Amino acid sequence: MASPPVLFLKNIRLTFGATPLLTGADLTVGEGDRITLVGRNGSGKSTLLKIAAGLVEADDGERFFQPGKTVRYLKQEPDLSAFKTTLEYVESGLAPGDDHYRALYLLNELGMTGNESTASLSGGETRRAALAHVLAPEPDILLLDEPTNHLDLPAIEWLESELKGMRSAMVLISHDRRFLENLSRTTVWLDRGVTRTLDRGFSHFEAWRDQVLEEEERELVKLDRKIEAEEHWMRYGVTARRKRNVRRVDLLADLRKAKREHRGPQGSVKMAAAEAEASSKLVIEAKAVSKSFGDRPIVKDFSIRVARGDRIGIVGPNGAGKTTLLRLLTGDLEPDSGTVKLGLSLDMQTLEQKRDSLDPETTLADALTEGKGDWVVIGEEKRHVIGYMKDFLFSPEQARTPLSALSGGERGRVMLARALAKPSNMLVLDEPTNDLDLETLDLLEELLADYGGTIIVISHDRDFLDRVVASVVMSEGDGRWLEYAGGYTDMLAQRGKGVEARKAEKAAAAPKKEAAPASAPKVRSKLSFKDKHALETLPGRIDALTEEAKRLHAVLDDSGLYARDPKQFAAATEKLTATETALAAAEEEWLRLEMLREELEG
Repeated sequence: MASPPVLFLKNIRLTFGATPLLTGADLTVGEGDRITLVGRNGSGKSTLLKIAAGLVEADDGERFFQPGKTVRYLKQEPDLSAFKTTLEYVESGLAPGDDHYRALYLLNELGMTGNESTASLSGGETRRAALAHVLAPEPDILLLDEPTNHLDLPAIEWLESELKGMRSAMVLISHDRRFLENLSRTTVWLDRGVTRTLDRGFSHFEAWRDQVLEEEERELVKLDRKIEAEEHWMRYGVTARRKRNVRRVDLLADLRKAKREHRGPQGSVKMAAAEAEASSKLVIEAKAVSKSFGDRPIVKDFSIRVARGDRIGIVGPNGAGKTTLLRLLTGDLEPDSGTVKLGLSLDMQTLEQKRDSLDPETTLADALTEGKGDWVVIGEEKRHVIGYMKDFLFSPEQARTPLSALSGGERGRVMLARALAKPSNMLVLDEPTNDLDLETLDLLEELLADYGGTIIVISHDRDFLDRVVASVVMSEGDGRWLEYAGGYTDMLAQRGKGVEARKAEKAAAAPKKEAAPASAPKVRSKLSFKDKHALETLPGRIDALTEEAKRLHAVLDDSGLYARDPKQFAAATEKLTATETALAAAEEEWLRLEMLREELEG
């Protein structure tokens, strides 16, 4: 006999303003269940999870939670401000009788000591502390909303292993396909306010979803035919008995009502990249490239040849220097030694990891047109901005919405729309999958498969790497990078192991069970306002100094200058020396701040 559910929601209804979000959602969680909750961005997944956790009250419906059971909910944006240290925060989630050593064990496994001040945590550190907080008590139910956000590959793979070993029932929301495939046994699909359940894991979801939508389309065609038949009868057959006529009129009204109230599935993103003329066959040639920050090597003696049409993934833990390697390969950063040669006719477009590179007060329409009217030019095609917005699932009413009011997923779609509208024969993508829902990811992967140019991508998404890249450049530690043929899974087979966390990020040694934490919390450094400002302005200063150095070199290239004007020659030489010294200092400072940012945001 099946045991009663630990938690269930039945016929949950919730309306925000005049818009119904949930119109009949169900969720049943039994002991040890592994459930993934899937749906488009904005479909109400996080809201349903909050209702399950008892944090949001539904307008209507039933919620049952078995007395005596425990539940822990992982918020997307946890607040740690009431606690001094991360260990204090994690221990606050423990009940009497829980193992307090587990709190410290989890923090150590996630690369933290427990002594970090909660007032100076990065987004990545906050996320890892929140994970330790909900995992430490080993509750009966874990409700995890995007648990892999801000985590690098070592942390994601560790989290998978930890969750597999727990007895807790789990409900997971995630955009990481591989994570869901490895953990789920049941899939609940939230679509247009209602839920459907598949008693199989996420790997079977997409085929099942397509079958459901195809059947729905067939039923809609049948409904249209019935309406057409009844309308024909209304015109030509109202001579039968009155009682029968009334019933037929009522039937037609019901059919029309069903047609009117039918909510079709949300549209799909339509993506097309504007491609420029082909580049030269050799796109990038790097020979024995090295770059260090102080005594720490970031890239050491690295060589690679990138040909037109190559698809390359760059993989490594946070802080390994992935972004630095990318900047070296694209000519955006000078190496300490070695050479980087870029091919001819190279039109490069970059999708940045940070979604806040645009002015938050810029409207959606102006962001897509760059403030140049109402038209977007994609290659040789001219599109009205409203039509182009619809391709990326934005409604016409959002045209004048400031970017600050958009969700993370919507801002991700804006960045994609901007990057893809510009002609290119090389795409440089830094974490392009952040905040994108599964359907948008599908279409991005299809676009990249059809793209005729070269692609270099940094990603922590293993499934995305397997679907997109043909080789993986992997961090081997101490500045060493190696290229492996194939995707992430192929790299695992060749290397024998996946991405490992940087040793410097791990706690030096986990204390023994009886050991007490250090009395004084160690405040970790974070980017100050001054550092953030410097990180934003240094690239412009570097560009200006580079141009000045080029100008002075051109002046000194005049072989007759010294004979004509010794004073001008001496002044130009002195200024060139000062400019190149300032340029080297600016590059080193940018590299220091960029490495610090990458580690803190891990």
